[in-house]
Amino acid sequence: MADQQKSETPSFKLPDPRVFSRSMSDIAERSQRIVSEWLRRQALESHSADPLNIGRAFLEMTAKMMANPARLMQAQLGFWQDYMTLWQNTARRMMGGEAKAVIETRPDDRRFKDAAWNDNEIFDFIKQSYLLSARFVQDVVTHVDGLDAQTAQKVDFYARQFVDAMSPSNFLLTNPEVLRRTAETGGENLLRGLNNLLSDLERGKGQLRIKMTDLEAFDVGHNIGVTPGKVVYQTDLMQLIQYAPTTEKVLKRPLLIIPPWINKFYILDLRAKNSLVRWAVAQGHTVFIISWVNPDERLADKGFDDYMTEGSLAALDAIEAATGERAVNAIGYCLGGTLLGSTLAWMAAKGDARIASATFFVTLLDFRESGELNVFIDEEQIKALEERMNRRGYLEGSEMSTTFNMLRANDLIWSFVVNNYLLGNEPFPFDLLYWNSDSTRMPARMHSFYLRNMYRENRLAEPNGISLAGEPIDLGRIKIPAYFLSTREDHIAPWKSTYRGTRLLKGENRFVLAASGHIAGVVNPPEGGKYSHWIHTDLPEDPESWLAGATEIAGSWWPDWQRWITGLSKAQVPARHPGDGKLAPIEDAPGSYVKVRLT
Repeated sequence: MADQQKSETPSFKLPDPRVFSRSMSDIAERSQRIVSEWLRRQALESHSADPLNIGRAFLEMTAKMMANPARLMQAQLGFWQDYMTLWQNTARRMMGGEAKAVIETRPDDRRFKDAAWNDNEIFDFIKQSYLLSARFVQDVVTHVDGLDAQTAQKVDFYARQFVDAMSPSNFLLTNPEVLRRTAETGGENLLRGLNNLLSDLERGKGQLRIKMTDLEAFDVGHNIGVTPGKVVYQTDLMQLIQYAPTTEKVLKRPLLIIPPWINKFYILDLRAKNSLVRWAVAQGHTVFIISWVNPDERLADKGFDDYMTEGSLAALDAIEAATGERAVNAIGYCLGGTLLGSTLAWMAAKGDARIASATFFVTLLDFRESGELNVFIDEEQIKALEERMNRRGYLEGSEMSTTFNMLRANDLIWSFVVNNYLLGNEPFPFDLLYWNSDSTRMPARMHSFYLRNMYRENRLAEPNGISLAGEPIDLGRIKIPAYFLSTREDHIAPWKSTYRGTRLLKGENRFVLAASGHIAGVVNPPEGGKYSHWIHTDLPEDPESWLAGATEIAGSWWPDWQRWITGLSKAQVPARHPGDGKLAPIEDAPGSYVKVRLT
């Protein structure tokens, strides 16, 4: 028995004092450089004491909460009753008895996956104490009467950020897995973690830029973004790539893909096994995709209408020159879909019918309920953001990435804090997270227009609410067939909001809902056998009614889209190769614009 206990007890390894001394000396020197760089950058930036405008929201919440003390007392009473039950249950377990959990973790909560969180009475108590406290905080802030919708949303969002940050899994002394690793390595994991932290601060020049994947494992154009093709046209804002065919005949209508310029296009061409571009080429499409520039201060004055004229409209001209075809099928992804809808409305006003069908991936056209991104878009924050953008000429890519990561903080922030800094691990090579780390900037004028006219005022959904290139546009004038693909767990473009696009466009529309989120639900090849999707031929006004009548289909939605697009036209022509038409190839795909990486 004694031998068994000895084998189950992790040995504690002492660190080598010489290695430890050298490491600490190196850490001190690097830390001094990081602080100096951070102070230098702070001197160049003017900062508000409350840049996210959180203080006013919580003051308003506190005032409203104090006006109804009975509600707060009721919540506190329930919390303490649960807490006393937890104490009693823990004592019973420590005496060798059985006790049912007062509160259970969600099945998808990976923070407490280590067996010790359940098997060890102390860690089980710590876990349940945290979950009860988290539930109490969220219950209090989400049941305050009298708050306006945006303030209530902001309070709820930042309360969850605080609750997530305080998870015991994020701290050395309350995470059993980290304690076990520390004992096994003699603290070397913490030393490696500190080095990882310093490296992330150095890469961000004093700002923390968490390394989510092995940044050396991928190279755009070599092992990701490798579908064969040529850049056949370019403007200041974009390069247009035409991909080489893999079939003897192709569909007569070329396919234009308009990705968002918040991120880079190769999310749709990561690797062969999950490349939507490669799959579409194999289905007989002549695929063109826009690769947006990663702008700097020289493009500060480029507006949303420039992205239309020098982006989507210029691409249509180039495709006609390359293939001789005027009619194309078009796909827009996220912000690229918003641009596609805007372009179609502008073309309808001009009598331009070159786009024969439109597909919208997770696209907001009606921004009335834009999800948790709305937390960052009140007047005070927009003004502060505009001040920074006008000073630089662009929105820094890392700022946009931080915003998106906060929407899924446990997965995209705290899991890496634990893995990289506490466990001392290097992050796993993952193509999608490499892409997520490959930030892009946004021109100041364009981003200000986008935030104010769409997110803030929802003017795109209003007939003639905005003008582009001097033309008032109305989405209601779009009469072509449209396919809307949304994802059920989307934190960026909530599916019930994207569904409203089917009410704005007046053609024959199809709506499909995929499982998973904004990226994984879209980039879901049939061969993977993952996730499912829902289809329904009717389009009732209420999205919940649509879902109630929908049929769930196993696997990817890609084949459903292919059947839809070929149902519009099956006409074929001999395969087209880049350079066959009037446009000479400029360079190999994926081109040079996509390779501009922010340091």
